Amino acid sequence: MFCKYAVIGNPIEHSKSPEIHAAFAEQTGEEVLYTRILGDMEDFNGDVHDFLNDGGCGLNVTVPFKERAFQMVDDLSERAELAGSVNTLIVATGNELRGDNTDGVGLITDLAKNHGFEFTGKRILVVGAGGATRGIIAPLLYKNPVSVTIVNRTVSRAEELALRFVNYGPVAACGFDQLGGKFDLIINATSAGIHGEVPPLPDGLLAEDGWTYDMMYSNEPTAFVKWGKAQGAAISLDGLGMLVEQAAESFWLWRGVRPDTAPVIAMLRE
Repeated sequence: MFCKYAVIGNPIEHSKSPEIHAAFAEQTGEEVLYTRILGDMEDFNGDVHDFLNDGGCGLNVTVPFKERAFQMVDDLSERAELAGSVNTLIVATGNELRGDNTDGVGLITDLAKNHGFEFTGKRILVVGAGGATRGIIAPLLYKNPVSVTIVNRTVSRAEELALRFVNYGPVAACGFDQLGGKFDLIINATSAGIHGEVPPLPDGLLAEDGWTYDMMYSNEPTAFVKWGKAQGAAISLDGLGMLVEQAAESFWLWRGVRPDTAPVIAMLRE
């Protein structure tokens, strides 16, 4: 069955999601049209309902609307409920709107399957405490790290998140001025990269052979990828692989078909 999908965010013109889903559709033979929507900061709900009333079958949700999407759905998946954040909207039976969160799956799959990162026993730092972070904390804790630390300018937001996930594993919160120790993986979950900026991280946080990962992506190395390399990261990655992997999970939720991500990532890297 032919269906329309889209990604909604603000800003949105940089999004590669339409190219990704077009490649998935071609690969799988699914009849899909996928576009971008510049979301109205004042009327996100109206934009979503307009798209769905016009025959849309589902939406991906990106910055800064993931927490608003969480508030508007009729039904939540377990991982979306835990995250308090939604990045995938699905029109379910009876036109109910279901919310899911595929960010964590995307991040873990990219790091572990595509790049061979071993999470068990590692010390992980997550920078930022917004909607992007909410989707990845539980999946990270499920991988049995020694610790996950959330650092944020507004410490209370980081503390609130840590408290939310405290029953799932060793998670803590702090401000930038309280950071110390060494981390095996530093994940940038802020949107600072949109403006070419880097969070105010002190030097010397990376353990020997430590990795850095920017959940943002760009045609050129992001500011955080460059920061990671300057800090001596063994591997410094952007979020393109995560984007493709979370998109594949969304595609499966919508269509019941799981695409092969490797050729799509390779195409986008070219």
